[in-house]
Parts: sequence; C-alpha cells; structure tokens
Amino acid sequence: MVQTEKRPWTSNIARATIAAAVLVLLARPLIKFSFLPWTAGLGMFAVGALLAGLGGILCLIALLRKRGGLLTVVAAAAGLAAIAVPVAIVVGSGGAPAIHDITTDTANPPQFVAITPAVRGPDTNPVTYDPAIAPVQAAAFPLLKPLVLADSPAAAFGKALAAAKAQGWVIVDSNAVEGRIEATATVDWWGFKDDVVIRLTPEAAGTKVDVRSKSRVGKGDLGVNAKRISDYLAAIKAA
Repeated sequence: MVQTEKRPWTSNIARATIAAAVLVLLARPLIKFSFLPWTAGLGMFAVGALLAGLGGILCLIALLRKRGGLLTVVAAAAGLAAIAVPVAIVVGSGGAPAIHDITTDTANPPQFVAITPAVRGPDTNPVTYDPAIAPVQAAAFPLLKPLVLADSPAAAFGKALAAAKAQGWVIVDSNAVEGRIEATATVDWWGFKDDVVIRLTPEAAGTKVDVRSKSRVGKGDLGVNAKRISDYLAAIKAA
C-alpha cells in the first residue's frame, strides 16, 4: 500500500518533477504557435525533460523505499514519461548526423529559385549548399539517390507535382518548362518549416528526378529531411 508523504523533501521533489514535466508538455505548442522563439522553446524542452527525468528517478527510488504517497506516484510517472519523449526522438533519428540540407545530387544540388531568403524569413539557414555536407550525407544516407522514371518529362512532372501535393506540402512554385517544383513542408511535432525543391531532367532513358530538402532553422534535422525525400520518391515510384 502506498503511504502518505512522510518527508517534506519527497513532496518537494515530486512537485518540482511535475512542474518540469509541464514545461516539456508546454514546449511544443509554445514553439508551434510562435509564442516562444524556437531556440528558447527547445531549451525549455531540454531542461524540463532533464529535470523531470531526474525527478522521476528520485521519486521512483522514494517509492521503492516506501517513502511517498499518491503525489510521488504521479510525479514518478510524469517525470519518466517526460524524459521518454526526447529519448524516443533521438532513438527514432537513427543516429543521424548534425546536418540539415539533404539532396539526391550532392555534386549539383537543385537550387531554390522561388524560395528566397526573404521567403524563408530572418535568422534562417542560408539557401546556399555547403559542399562539406556531401561526404557526411553519403556516409549517413548512402541509399539516397536520384529516381529515374521511364516517363516523358511532361508525364514525370505531373507525377512529381501530384506526389508533392499528396505529401501535404504547400506548393510555392511549379514550372514545367524548367522542370522545377518548390514547396514548403511543416514538421508535425514542432511546426518547423522545411523547404523542398524538385528538379526534373530529361534523359535518354526517361526523366531523372532530384530532390533537395533543407531545414529553415537548426543545425541537425534528426534525419527528417532524408526521410522526407525517401518517402516522396517512393510515392512517385508507386504512382
């Protein structure tokens, strides 16, 4: 049977743990709806998760020693749940490197034309491509390659545009003559904006599709851009 709180320190740690877990819970909507700058929101999320996790462990230890009541039980559950969120995010990234600009063609990446720095907004990552990313990407995502379709450029463009819309992306520009599609994707969890440019090039065998996906903010993307490109190319292939 769980006992009532025996010592003030147990109650204090339990309350602090719950407060820290609340910070973790609030971080997402505060960032997503722009109530906080993303840097401040992520900082709040990280600190809250760390403190909640530590508090959850201490509350669990207290319960195992039969020190604590219902408040300690709630705090232990809240704290461990709060630290589980960032752990799940990191594990889900598969150890992705700290890069945020991914493309199927690192030698000649598709260029953003309609999505300018002005469109991306202030304090965002530049639209230019850093060649130093190429070897890092090759090591992390060796299977990320261009897709060659047997279709004509016009037919391939139609498939590429339809697949982009099906992903839920906001189409910023689509130019069939240039074989270029630009769009903006929103990361579900945080509401971050990432920009995508698709390039279609006529080839003897049909049409080559190259894709580039770049985060507007942050240094690392936890593998989001690579997964986005892979999912998109798979959707075109299945069309």
